Amino acid sequence: MGVHQWARQAIEQILQDVEAQDFDQAMALRAMLSAVVERSRVGRSAADLAAELQFLADNLDDERDYSFMRP
Repeated sequence: MGVHQWARQAIEQILQDVEAQDFDQAMALRAMLSAVVERSRVGRSAADLAAELQFLADNLDDERDYSFMRP
């Protein structure tokens, strides 16, 4: 199992706990994102982290055709 698959499984387990606790899923995801960003700042510069977050935000659209993906 790769680290990305492990992370997806960990999130699914957390979301099951969120449901059991009767927390709002959207709020829980925002809280987890905030905690991950906060923890990531320990070993990364703010500029590096901001660049990665911007890249992820820019690539949220699954339907978009990106020129760098063309052969």
